[in-house]
Amino acid sequence: QVQLVESGGGLVQAGGSLRLSCAASGSTFSTYVMGWFRQAPGKEREFVAAINRHGDSPSYADSVKGRSTVSRDNNKSTVYLEVNSLKPEDTAVYYCAARLAFKVAPISSGGHYDYWGQGTQVTVSS
Repeated sequence: QVQLVESGGGLVQAGGSLRLSCAASGSTFSTYVMGWFRQAPGKEREFVAAINRHGDSPSYADSVKGRSTVSRDNNKSTVYLEVNSLKPEDTAVYYCAARLAFKVAPISSGGHYDYWGQGTQVTVSS
């Protein structure tokens, strides 16, 4: 079992930056691939970014590529997502998720993640 708690959301002006954190507990953090997903009102959940268990192979959705950085600190059992040049369309609830590293499935597939946090709201004003 893994418990995930996100933090760092809030209200930001367009063009600003935000750094989200997700603290994990309950299991060996380094055995999990960690992902970030988001869900805007009236829309389906979508993949944002993910990082392998070693922290050296990040993946990004096209919508945030080039202005986001996903990273992890296995010593602190925490994964981070920094998004720059925020746009109003980035407004959503952001969730972190964990899945066991041995799973053979696309890293962007939310259905293959085993544990989810409660989410943190990010609102970008224009």
